[in-house]
Amino acid sequence: MKIRIAIFIVASMLFLLKDASAQDYKTALGVRLSSSAANVNNSISIKHFLNQKTAIEGLFSFGDPLAFGVLLEKHKSLQTAGLQWFYGAGGYLSFIKTYNPNKLRNETNANFGAQGVIGLDYKFTGIPLNLSLDWKPELNLVSDINFEPAAIGLTARFTFGK
Repeated sequence: MKIRIAIFIVASMLFLLKDASAQDYKTALGVRLSSSAANVNNSISIKHFLNQKTAIEGLFSFGDPLAFGVLLEKHKSLQTAGLQWFYGAGGYLSFIKTYNPNKLRNETNANFGAQGVIGLDYKFTGIPLNLSLDWKPELNLVSDINFEPAAIGLTARFTFGK
């Protein structure tokens, strides 16, 4: 009985996560709104598909910290037209302002880290709009070793090309 249930679950997942032509746009540019336990971190997002299933996404966060990030993402189609799920990984470089009490002034410290991403991506039919909801945990590796697990974001992008 357990084997039948396992086979049913696997078959259902394969049916839902079928590997068809993933995206309906080539490049998209927009804004990612995000908050985590530590801070609000909004950014500019540009996503470009290298092929039908692989995209590269660049993020520029304009808050504190100021950050630049790059993600390589794999996209998989879902049953609903225009809807897909994705996962990926990448890295980032950030600059955090901190107060140094010994020098009585603010300083800027650089952080470098790794980030992962998993989410849903939807391209509206008939209009050049793409929405994405994702979870992007981050791990600072240099300067301040820290893990940020709660980075949830909503991205709205203008799409062009196909």
